Order: sequence, then structure tokens, then C-alpha cells
Amino acid sequence: MRSRTTIKILSLLALCGIPGLILAQTTGLPSISLSVDSTTAPAQLGTTIQIVLLMTVLALAPSILVMTTAFTRIVVIFHFLRQAIGTQNTPSNQILISLALFLTYFVMSPVFKEVNSNALQPYLDDQIEQEVALQNAVQPMKSFMLDHTREKELELFASYFSETRPTSPEALSMSIVIPAFMISELRVAFQIGFMLYLPMLLIDMVVAAVLMSMGMMMLPPVMISMPFKILLFVLVDGWYLVVESIINGLR
Repeated sequence: MRSRTTIKILSLLALCGIPGLILAQTTGLPSISLSVDSTTAPAQLGTTIQIVLLMTVLALAPSILVMTTAFTRIVVIFHFLRQAIGTQNTPSNQILISLALFLTYFVMSPVFKEVNSNALQPYLDDQIEQEVALQNAVQPMKSFMLDHTREKELELFASYFSETRPTSPEALSMSIVIPAFMISELRVAFQIGFMLYLPMLLIDMVVAAVLMSMGMMMLPPVMISMPFKILLFVLVDGWYLVVESIINGLR
């Protein structure tokens, strides 16, 4: 009896699967195939190279964002702020990075609009060539970076990279401007981080002195000082002041 029941079940499953197989054979399933073929047309080879370069740029887009925008300064300042308050992972890294990204877009929006109007849209409309579009896109970014880079950093990299002294900062290549810009951004971020640490350090010292005078040496001062630091930061509207200083410093 059990064998007959098993045979019946298998027969029903086979009958149910037959329409699906027939439907798959009649309708056809989509397939994706990749192949590398030889070509004698230079135009096809140029298109392939452009696609490879585009994929490379997309893969390096996060690094380009960090190196050529104000993202580095903003995210380092937020990290110092969180460490100064002593809230450990609050706000989380996702929140700080998201806020830094939106502030970067807000600060860099005039530059992005200039790149879009002078390089991207004319190139998409076939008004300019690819080389001209690249030059028009690099120029606004270079101007922004030069406005926030000291001559000291520019001279440092220019002295090792080129033998002849450039006539103006605009004549420098991006391989010199980008590392000089990043060093300048880190310098400003650390200066602002130091200013954020000072009032919080004062609160820690006052709380530690009070606990020592009361003989409560086994109680960690951080547990007592952190609520006072959060209260001070909220009372002075700290997020507004920090964001305002960042935006004013990047104008």
C-alpha cells in the first residue's frame, strides 16, 4: 500500500511539472552571455576603452569624493565632536557620514552646477568633445580646492613633483593640488576639533576635581561629566554652531 501511494504521488508531481517545462520551452528564458571577440573597426575599440574607463571612474568615485570635496573636513570634525562629548557611538557612523554627505553636497552645489552647465550638459548634447568636457569639469573643482589650500602645501608638493616653478597656482596639475588640498583640510579639521575639545576638557577637569575632593576616587569621572557635556552642548545649540562654522569656513 505504501509503495502504491508513493508511486501515485510521484506521478502527480511529474504531471504538475510537465506544463511548467513545456511553458519554459515555448516562451524561452532570458539569458546573458559575455564574449570577447576580435574586431577590425577602431570605433568599436574606442567605445570599449571608454566603457572600461567609465567603470574605473565609478569604482573610484568614493575616493574622488573624499579627495576633491569638503567631505574630509566635515567627517573629521564630527568625529572629534563625538569623541569630545564622550557619547561613544552616538550618533552612529552611518548618521555622521550621511550628514557629512548632505553637507558636502550643500557646500559643493555651486561647483557641481558649474560642472554640469559647462561640461556635462554640453558633452551630452554633442557640443564639445570628451577632452574639452574633462577640462571644463576639472577647472571648477581645481578652483575650489585652491581657494582652501595654503601656498605652503602647494609649494611642498610642487617642489618634489616639478623642476620648474609654475607661474600661478592655476597652472599646477591635479596631482599636486589634490594632496595639498587634503593636507589643508586635515589641518583645519584638527584645529576645529581642538576648539571643540577645550570646553569639554574643562568640564572633565572640574568634575574630576570635585570627585577627588569628595573622596569618590573609585567613581569614573566620565560617567558624571558626560551628562553635563551633553547639557552644555544642547544649551548652546551646538549642532547649529558647528554646522554654521563649517559652512562659513567653506564659502
